Amino acid sequence: MKVFRQVVESGSFVGAADRLSVSTAMTSKHVMHLETHLGTRLLNRSSRSLSLTESGRLFFERCKGILEGMQGAELAVGSVNSAPRGTLRITAPSWTATRSMVDVLAAYRRQYPEVVVDISFEDRFVDLIAEGYDLALRATADPLPAGLIARPLGPMPFVIAASAEYLRRRGIPKAPQELAQHDSVMIGNGQSWRLTGASGEVEVPARVVLRFASMTVAVAHAVCAGIGLAPLPQIIFEDPVFRDALCPVLTQHSLRHPHLYALYVSRKHLQPKVRTFVDHTIQCISASRRDEIVHSRRAPFTDPRTTQLAR
Repeated sequence: MKVFRQVVESGSFVGAADRLSVSTAMTSKHVMHLETHLGTRLLNRSSRSLSLTESGRLFFERCKGILEGMQGAELAVGSVNSAPRGTLRITAPSWTATRSMVDVLAAYRRQYPEVVVDISFEDRFVDLIAEGYDLALRATADPLPAGLIARPLGPMPFVIAASAEYLRRRGIPKAPQELAQHDSVMIGNGQSWRLTGASGEVEVPARVVLRFASMTVAVAHAVCAGIGLAPLPQIIFEDPVFRDALCPVLTQHSLRHPHLYALYVSRKHLQPKVRTFVDHTIQCISASRRDEIVHSRRAPFTDPRTTQLAR
């Protein structure tokens, strides 16, 4: 169709061939194949001139509209692929619905105002293709699902948390073995505490008084209510809602140390809105980690409320 249009508009096979940078023979062959496909002659040919047949005139007018529509579609797709714009659908665990995440989203929106972020906080496995998501955020120390591209965003350490009221009432555990005498709020089918310290890994049975099927913000609320101790992502301690309500316990011992990943379907033709959001999130997490390192060099990671309670 493109070749046929060029032949008509240039008035000759030679002129069309020059415009398209192909041979005159190939230009003629394209038009012949088109006529064979349509079952009608489109051009009247002579040694000196070309003219449109009645069918050719009708087809030419339709061709122009179709080709211009195709060009418009190509330009539209090209503009989407050249700059971040459109709706970015993200699925993320419910416990990431914190002020830190909102700060990441706000900074991204300031940088890329033509992208609308549609984020769903949910505690289930999401089929990105079937449900139309562009990106999934997942924190795990386990093998990642096959068939997806996983880009690491940064570490997501967990910390044992308690409320100040609980610690006043029950005391502060000084060693991992003392966790066996404390009430525990556990996630999933966990039955014990597994911690790693200077002397290696230790496992302590947990006295479970409340269990959640998955890690949600409700776990943090349960700790704040004084129900017991629970493993919480450190990001939750940074949230203004919980900053003054949660106390870290046994910080010299580490819990499982999952990594936060961005999962998407393919590296090929990765849309700018996905690429820029992943890069932006990595930068935000890296900046946050640098701030933590500077802070830790100035003072050890202790909570003043826990220190006061210990006294």
